[in-house]
Amino acid sequence: MKCILPALFAAAIVVADVGVAISQDKPNILWIVADDLGPDLGCYGNDLVYTPNLDRLASQGMKFTGMFTSTPVCSVSRSALITGMYPATIDCHQHRKQYKDSLPDGVKPVTEYFREAGYFVTNKGKTDYNFTHDRNEMYDGTDWSQRKEGQPFFAQIQIALPHRPFQRDPEHPIDPDRVKIAPYYPDHKISRKDWALYLETVQQMDKQVGAVLDRLDKEGLSENTIVFFFGDQGRPHVREKQFLYDGGLNTPLIVRWPNKIKPGTSSGRLVSSVDLAPTSLKAAGIEVPAHMHGYDIFGKKAREYVFASRDRMDETVDRIRAVRSDRYKYIRNFYPERPYTQFNAYKKHSYPTLTLMQVLHKRGELTPEQAFFMAPQRPAEELYDLKNDPFEVNNLAGIKETAKIQKRLSNALDDWLSAYDPGQYPEDPSEIEYAQKLMERLFEQEMNKKGLSPDISDEAFLEYWEKYLFGEEKANP
Repeated sequence: MKCILPALFAAAIVVADVGVAISQDKPNILWIVADDLGPDLGCYGNDLVYTPNLDRLASQGMKFTGMFTSTPVCSVSRSALITGMYPATIDCHQHRKQYKDSLPDGVKPVTEYFREAGYFVTNKGKTDYNFTHDRNEMYDGTDWSQRKEGQPFFAQIQIALPHRPFQRDPEHPIDPDRVKIAPYYPDHKISRKDWALYLETVQQMDKQVGAVLDRLDKEGLSENTIVFFFGDQGRPHVREKQFLYDGGLNTPLIVRWPNKIKPGTSSGRLVSSVDLAPTSLKAAGIEVPAHMHGYDIFGKKAREYVFASRDRMDETVDRIRAVRSDRYKYIRNFYPERPYTQFNAYKKHSYPTLTLMQVLHKRGELTPEQAFFMAPQRPAEELYDLKNDPFEVNNLAGIKETAKIQKRLSNALDDWLSAYDPGQYPEDPSEIEYAQKLMERLFEQEMNKKGLSPDISDEAFLEYWEKYLFGEEKANP
């Protein structure tokens, strides 16, 4: 079996204090996990979206603005989340492997540590872990109502939204003309409509969160339950999900801890998704295993950096690594000869803005910021000043004025790779072949559902999306 690598990356630690006293009581712990969510909530400053339930939760707890997932795709992200460890360390970095392995010796899901401490552990919804597991053995049930009377619970509720396909919200429709489009997307009616539907789906997700919070109140559990709300990764959009820009990694994190966290507070400290397992254990008074890579976000230690990785996404072979400080992001592309937009069946059949950009790129109608992502190759290194360039469109790598910053971040990434990234590269060819054949079949099935040929031209596919988005065709994307 694989060995356990060092649990603490000292270079990434600085001292901070958010002023939260840690209790040794046994509160209930609840994770509410949204699927594919960026920081697009009212409480995070989006004045178009209607999210009263999450806004209320934020007013009762602490909102984190610097929460980043360890990777921008679900199975890999969820593996890191449930173990508190970086994906490559536990051989979970390739998205949905065919031949899944058990976790390394000494590594257990966080559920086991809760169970050993007398907690009833549940999961309602998605697991999608990239290691061998039986959810019937990993969890005691699907709902905290199944526990013994008085038994504390560690529960997860998985909300499938705002993952595509998007869901309209007729109660609070969003006007596409009021949507703010990032400069790396064309300002076009299709991209605007798609983004508006994403925000409406966020609103539908908020309703589900509200039902959970109302249930806690009704059952008298709110005062003794620590609620963590977050996304498993960033937004389901082109250049965001599956990539290491902030759009694919940054997700809300709201924690409500009655009588411990001052209501309505906000923290800008950097948080990684690998921190949530050890934070939850610490809050429950359970000793945090030394091999976990994260640590308590309410303690005095805070991160100088967060790290992220992209490897194979379905059939799309890749390897990208990133390190982010409060101000700067450094990205290393291990396959610079490949385009960002290598074919990916899931993205192609589900993301209308991707086809829009491909068509406009052929016509020469994209701006330089938009055309960068469509180029046939990519730079080996990228560096962004997030304070002055929050959309990450002005690559500063190789510029004399930022050479010292680039070197510092590059060295930090090297240290992290040495400590936490022992993955096999390239991957076993049989895994790649399996993924390619699987996604080829799925792509054909999805296109057939739309009444389209898998060989359809981009121009004809764009016509389909226009009809679908604007109500002239009742296809199911």
